[in-house]
Amino acid sequence: MHDDAAVHVIDDDEAVRHSLDFLFGSAGLTVRTYDSAESFLAVAAELRSGCVLTDVRMPGMDGLALQRRLRELGVRLPVIVMTGHGDVPIAVQALKAGAADFIEKPFDDEVLLAAVRAALEANRRAREREAEVEEIATRLASLTPRERQVLERLVAGQPNKTIAYDLGTSPRTVEVHRARVMEKMGARSLSELVRMALRAGVAGDEQDSRGQEAPRD
Repeated sequence: MHDDAAVHVIDDDEAVRHSLDFLFGSAGLTVRTYDSAESFLAVAAELRSGCVLTDVRMPGMDGLALQRRLRELGVRLPVIVMTGHGDVPIAVQALKAGAADFIEKPFDDEVLLAAVRAALEANRRAREREAEVEEIATRLASLTPRERQVLERLVAGQPNKTIAYDLGTSPRTVEVHRARVMEKMGARSLSELVRMALRAGVAGDEQDSRGQEAPRD
């Protein structure tokens, strides 16, 4: 799997590819080059880290079409588009479609390197957030149905007495469930627990469940 944090350069001009390969390599960055959007798409679905630097005007699939296709495939690498002087309106379209940046040819090496480093850093942060959410989801899966009910009501801002009344149990039992939830989630405080739950998409259950059959304590 090609999953290192590389700069993926896509340009049909061989001289441009060689120039960018040398530039990024000299700056200590990993670089992979492709002569067409189609050749990049052959490996794109495997990629989770890095960024994409693509020319806008290319034979076959152009840079905008490539950007759309990556979005359809769920490839969330930051995309930087390279444009000629007359392609600024196209570059604006790319930005509106979610591109991280655009660079005009002929480009300044330092400006390009700064844009690429910013894109790589953005991708690194995004991957860290994804990993954090995945870890929280794993912890959530370890909760019992009753513990999940308690968590949802904590996220909704309900105190223990209200949760106990809602679930038809005692405040002491709710305290026990709450302690178990905190332990399983690895939360050191209620505020941290709520933040973790919200990050993983847990919605607070503000509806009264009385009259419905609930899991036994």
